[in-house]
Amino acid sequence: MAESTHEVKPRGANERKLVRKIDFFILTFCCLSYFVNYLDRTNLNNAYVSGMKEELGFRGNQLNVINTVFTVGYIIGQIPSNLALHYVKPRYFFPTMMFIWAGLTMITASTHTPQAIMAIRFFQGLAEATTFVGTHYILGSWYTERELGKRSGIFTASGLAGTMIGGFIQSGIHASMDGRHGLSGWRWLFIIDGIITIPVALYGLLLFPDTPETTTAPYLTPEERSLAVSRLLSQTTEEDLESKPKVFTWSFVRIVLTSWEWWGFVILWIIAGETESFSSNALLALYMKSHPSMRGYAVSQLNNYPTGVPAVGIVSTLFWAALTDTLGGCRELVGYFIGVTGVATSAMILTAMHSANPGGGKATTVVFAAYYWAGTVYACQAVFFAWANDAMRGRAPVFRGVVLAGMNLGSNAVNAWWSIVFYGASMAPWFERGMYAMVATSVALSAWTAGLTYMIKRNKGRQILEDGETKGDASNKEAGVKSKGGVPWVHQSATDSVM
Repeated sequence: MAESTHEVKPRGANERKLVRKIDFFILTFCCLSYFVNYLDRTNLNNAYVSGMKEELGFRGNQLNVINTVFTVGYIIGQIPSNLALHYVKPRYFFPTMMFIWAGLTMITASTHTPQAIMAIRFFQGLAEATTFVGTHYILGSWYTERELGKRSGIFTASGLAGTMIGGFIQSGIHASMDGRHGLSGWRWLFIIDGIITIPVALYGLLLFPDTPETTTAPYLTPEERSLAVSRLLSQTTEEDLESKPKVFTWSFVRIVLTSWEWWGFVILWIIAGETESFSSNALLALYMKSHPSMRGYAVSQLNNYPTGVPAVGIVSTLFWAALTDTLGGCRELVGYFIGVTGVATSAMILTAMHSANPGGGKATTVVFAAYYWAGTVYACQAVFFAWANDAMRGRAPVFRGVVLAGMNLGSNAVNAWWSIVFYGASMAPWFERGMYAMVATSVALSAWTAGLTYMIKRNKGRQILEDGETKGDASNKEAGVKSKGGVPWVHQSATDSVM
């Protein structure tokens, strides 16, 4: 009863002060790291069109091969990076990976062959795999259900902001540094992007607060550290906190792969990621470049008009993240909204394509409106990862970390070929195949959202029943926190092997 009362009462002054502190130190570091992560990850394309292609003698599809090699490293690093957070304090692990990828970025400035860049980018992908899923794991460790969506939204918005202004920053570096000290502008680009990362890493090393159970942050009082744990109603025992779960076992793998959370949320993000790829593959820019009327857009227009898509995405992300928090975590609403948006925007573009004058002003207006509206789909990033964190609050932290990493692993594995099959540049300006794929994935997302919502509610009801039985029976209580396969498990009966 005491736990239930704590859950519903308004936050007191002490809790508000705690949240303000962790907001400042967690969000500033995570958002800055995501921003520089974006710069270090995307500077290759900018360098390619700024002289690197000619200077290093790129041929054929070598740039595509480099991007694929990076993606392979990024995918491989997802689950190991989140597992590492269970053994190494985040304030050591995150900055260490940032130092590594900053160093690799600067080393790229010294390369003389495309093959050297391929090797560097593979290891850079491994190091950069820590940022996105690792941050969502940390946010889920510190924030309650009514707080998590907004913080996830702010984090995601920082990456979208990077897509808007990163190109301007990198163009400025090239324009002002080209030829200085005998180095090409593209080489300075890698050097400066790496240098920018270092102070952010140092900031995290000194002041990042780790997790509530392990924090030693000097700006948190002992009372605030205790409050950080108790306000999340953690069911993990002291014994669990001190143990090192045997995660590298077949037993652990079986538990993860037979859980509804793994399949439910990994498939959710695979589907949602492909609805998001409608905007992330720069389709509006490719449409403008190959406009059906052969209308010529200026270079400034080709660069500036598409920035409206991530701008809409920022607004949508913050709106839906705040709304679902206010509604008590109704994250499934975004799945239905995306389903409607995906079908509607695809239909608008197909209608313009088959109109009497597909190159006319009216059809062009419809297409622009559709792509801008489609930018609202970016909201799924913050909301769905918050949803996964919410649903796994009763799970051991290491389990939650693996599922979050699996979500991004699955999405990137499919994205590696999805854009080629459905949104290849040769399919511009209409991407007809991609429009039908968007309709199919949008319908699938709505259906999967409904099924996942049912599973979450069903298991919450079972959890409440088991908790009631546990409180009435001391022996059941002991079974409820018993480790399975060396992994601390919570909210689980002794006979339930997959929950």
